[in-house]
Amino acid sequence: MRAWRSADRGDRQGMSGGDRPLWQLTAGELVEGYAAGRFTPVDALDAVLERHDAVNPSLNAVVTLAVEQARATAEASTQRWRNGTPASGLDGVPMTVKDNLFVAGMRATWGSRAFSDFVPDHDERPVARLRAAGLVIFGKTNVPELTVQGYTDNLLFGATGSPAKPALTPGGSSGGAAAAVASGIGPLALCTDGGGSIRRPASHCGVFGLKPSSGTIRRGHGFPAILGEFEVVGPIARSFDDIALMLDVLADGALPEARTEDAPRILHARTFNGQPVDPEIAAGIDRAAESLRSRGCAIETRDSFDCLSPMDAIWPVISTSGVAFMFEQNPALAEQAGPALKAMAETGRGFTATDYARAIVGIEKLKDTYREAMAGFDVLMTPAIAALSWAKETSHPETIDGQSVGPRGHAVFTAFANALGLPGLSVPAGTSADGRPFGFQLVGARGSEKSLIDLARRFAID
Repeated sequence: MRAWRSADRGDRQGMSGGDRPLWQLTAGELVEGYAAGRFTPVDALDAVLERHDAVNPSLNAVVTLAVEQARATAEASTQRWRNGTPASGLDGVPMTVKDNLFVAGMRATWGSRAFSDFVPDHDERPVARLRAAGLVIFGKTNVPELTVQGYTDNLLFGATGSPAKPALTPGGSSGGAAAAVASGIGPLALCTDGGGSIRRPASHCGVFGLKPSSGTIRRGHGFPAILGEFEVVGPIARSFDDIALMLDVLADGALPEARTEDAPRILHARTFNGQPVDPEIAAGIDRAAESLRSRGCAIETRDSFDCLSPMDAIWPVISTSGVAFMFEQNPALAEQAGPALKAMAETGRGFTATDYARAIVGIEKLKDTYREAMAGFDVLMTPAIAALSWAKETSHPETIDGQSVGPRGHAVFTAFANALGLPGLSVPAGTSADGRPFGFQLVGARGSEKSLIDLARRFAID
């Protein structure tokens, strides 16, 4: 029997006050149970840890546990609920944090052997907000080295598998987080997104993922921000309501309320620049667009949305230059890095300061181009991923719909939102014939996170 189990714990997995075990409940459902006295945060933590033991060996989603720390937090939360003084609407909810974010007293490796023994003594700012709100952080989730890959594998912990098919990838770089949430190892995960790292894994795992607008959630007191303000912190969850609850805790200041138009104006782009999309994904997103249309949304579908083509040249400059910078700052990191990261650093070293400045200027121009292309529309709807999950040790699929693609062929739909500072929400849309999940992406104007969540709510209406 595990040391973290209380002597009178009973069957925590079956203790839900309903017909589902606690690890299957959303954060909102757990809080309802706490408030009603049906179960406690300690019960929920026990159930999630048992679920971890059952499924994590085959997934490798969680790479560090902090059971004693989590139990103390859960016990304090239990007492607050008994006193009728919860710290927030998420007090006592168990959750994980991506392994590139600092949690005091928990190892933070960034997926690198150079940081294998690094334990920060303080929380990164978003983590501190969650701690103050009473959430129970019990584990860290796996990432690729420096979180700059679209799959989740590293030399320190190995590859993470998809809950749907453990031999396949859950995407990256928040692959461990998405796999944990989808498999029941906590209903919430705190993640980062620097080019789609929340939205694509959420899509691969059939859960919700939000990349907030730049500046919505303040960062700091963590690893160097090698992608600057393009990389933001955001949540992954199993429901749109839980995404909203997490956003309320994390956001710096009040966000604009959802717009109340009866017919949001949505531009549905089936692809960007004619690039290939898996036919099952394309058909599924077409169905999702039709579903939103039937729920009162005004939707225009275009076979290809071409104004964002400059991103193909801009983004490699930003991402590989950041890796080259980290290698220069930390020789141990360079020495212990894997082949993929070393190749990225070599590419980054080949760019000049002029190249970087050109990329930044290109992003500013792209903001105007995108604004003009979206005139008359509130939201851009796209597939969240161009390819279904592939082998978990492989960096990317080499072909999509019979066409050869490069390393970011599967990731064509997401990086522009980071570059332009826009919010993007990944929404589950279905599964392929062989059971691989996929989803669609909704991208709105800055500060429109709540409107995007409201759209997701419309799609989920029976």
